[in-house]
Amino acid sequence: MSSIKIKLKEKDVAKIIEICDSFNNNPRDLVNVLHRVQGEFGYLPAEVQEVVSNQLKVSLAKIYGVVTFYSFFTMIPRGKHPISVCTGTACYVRGAEKVLDEFKKELNIKVGESTADGKFSLTCLRCVGACGLAPVVQIGEKTYGRMAPDDVKRILKEYAD
Repeated sequence: MSSIKIKLKEKDVAKIIEICDSFNNNPRDLVNVLHRVQGEFGYLPAEVQEVVSNQLKVSLAKIYGVVTFYSFFTMIPRGKHPISVCTGTACYVRGAEKVLDEFKKELNIKVGESTADGKFSLTCLRCVGACGLAPVVQIGEKTYGRMAPDDVKRILKEYAD
């Protein structure tokens, strides 16, 4: 877990409370609440989890467990263009690790990090269900199949703003 502390603004706390209230502060809606809150803030730092914990009367440990269990949730801000490299069996066997290494080299970041400019973040996921296109990379909502390390530079250029 990141040790970076953030200070939530009053309006941010109010927004989290509003989201919790929209689910009647029901602890059974924890995953839905976290999903909506992450949609609002982009990630779920400890300070955001604390507000949800207080509102839903759910332990911080339970919230942390949910956030770290589901790969959709993140405690680290994602880049404007989140990159996910599939490392499921089919993708791994067909060279996903070499593609991942090329992204790390080109972006100069490790898995779980974002570039200093906030443009890209890099994660791995287990399976996107496109095994016939292995190895597969997702950037935002776009899926790239049959990736090779040589494709990485070209694809990153598509996202040059």
